[in-house]
Amino acid sequence: MSDVWVIYSTFESHDEALSVAEKLLENRLVACANIQGGTTSVYRWEGAIQRASEVVLIAKTAQPKLQAAMELVKHLHSYTLPCIIAYPIGGGYPPYLRWIEDEVA
Repeated sequence: MSDVWVIYSTFESHDEALSVAEKLLENRLVACANIQGGTTSVYRWEGAIQRASEVVLIAKTAQPKLQAAMELVKHLHSYTLPCIIAYPIGGGYPPYLRWIEDEVA
């Protein structure tokens, strides 16, 4: 098992997700980020079912930087209750996983 984690978050706009990704990279909290548009989210909020067009940010980091990266996402996020989840990478291409760890070291 590697020491690499993925942070998943959704945003209202591409510009917001891009801004957060750039701040994470500037602070060496993540090695890279992917931004995917065109996501439709369906969720319950304040007692009603809601729908929203959102943008997904997927960022890769190593365990020592995980908490700081999630805190920065939370600090920069425009939502009252942002989706910020993290999950470990159980495996992958070893040179790529080492690159992620090296980039945030």
